[in-house]
Amino acid sequence: MELRNYKAGIKIKSEVDVVYAAITNPLSIELWSGYKAEMPQNAGGEFSMWDGDICGRILEYRQNECVVQEWYFGEQKEPSIATITVFTAGNNSRVEINHTNIPENAYDNIVEGWEDYYLKALKYFLEN
Repeated sequence: MELRNYKAGIKIKSEVDVVYAAITNPLSIELWSGYKAEMPQNAGGEFSMWDGDICGRILEYRQNECVVQEWYFGEQKEPSIATITVFTAGNNSRVEINHTNIPENAYDNIVEGWEDYYLKALKYFLEN
């Protein structure tokens, strides 16, 4: 099975700590995603978003900087790692996604999810 990588980023008119809270607090995630979310507050815990469509394990939290997640794709040998980084960009924040080892057969859906249901939804929630 071929694996692919994905990178994207977006500016958000909000403070870094607010953006970070929006991507790590399950209640905030539910507000901007519209779906139940489980997001443990410690590394090693299992997470779930979009009613279980996306699930995996939190590998690392760096307060107000980044979240590193391992996404589960069945029996895949190479771990699929999503790193969500938040940093100050002028008067805004920037969110960057670096997702590695996405199975070819899931790639288009994952890209659509990141762009339309994660980044755009997060930006709209925080700016409106």
